[in-house]
Amino acid sequence: MAAYEFISLDERDGVATLTLNRPQALNALHVGMLTEIIGALDHVRDAGTARVLLMTGAGRAFSSGADLSAGPSSDLGAKVEGYYNPIVERLFALPIPFITAVNGPAVGAGCAFALAGDIVIAARSAYFLQAFVNIGLVPDVGSNWLLPRLIGRARAQAMMMLGERVSAEQAEAWGMLYRVVDNAALEAEAGALASRLATGPTRTYALIRQGMRFALDHSLSETLKTERVNQMLAGRTEDFAEGVAAFREKRPAVFKGR
Repeated sequence: MAAYEFISLDERDGVATLTLNRPQALNALHVGMLTEIIGALDHVRDAGTARVLLMTGAGRAFSSGADLSAGPSSDLGAKVEGYYNPIVERLFALPIPFITAVNGPAVGAGCAFALAGDIVIAARSAYFLQAFVNIGLVPDVGSNWLLPRLIGRARAQAMMMLGERVSAEQAEAWGMLYRVVDNAALEAEAGALASRLATGPTRTYALIRQGMRFALDHSLSETLKTERVNQMLAGRTEDFAEGVAAFREKRPAVFKGR
């Protein structure tokens, strides 16, 4: 596994944990970190040994968003196209479940990465902020696609235009995330969920992810056809055969991700 300077990537028992690791800068995102994230996601995809990906931040933040310490860039669009968008595409195309454990502020692009998780767990101290408007920019990193689908147009547009913090509790009430837990419990809760998914029917999870993304952009009739195909594919897996056998034998299923 490659050595990283701005992130860490650890894999144990089928769980790959990607940690944004610039705690002194509240895990602000710069080109070096973004490049390493892309490389780590490619490794997880290509190695094929991880059965779930967990992303979190080191220290007291998930991510404070783009690193602005170097001043304004002459072409932010090029940076979005070259780094941020490839990360979003990779996250949504992963063949395994993706969990985010939001341990503190998730701001700007960091907010988008946090909310891209299939399952988002947040500490009570966490908050979500679409900060772009506060510095004269527009939301990116998939925020315009994702937020209205999570919380509706009215709340999403207010969140983007007002640039105000949304607490973890408010985010949970709005349906933005799965669960809020006490700060001290976040690591254990996220780890337990990741371990559960790592022993589940991995290929089925991949089909669920694909089906969800397809349905968000297609009609009911088109979605029904896709569900039919995905069910056929799921029905051909070894895990389906094991699930049926376990049901008939009244025992827990032992899924192998095949």
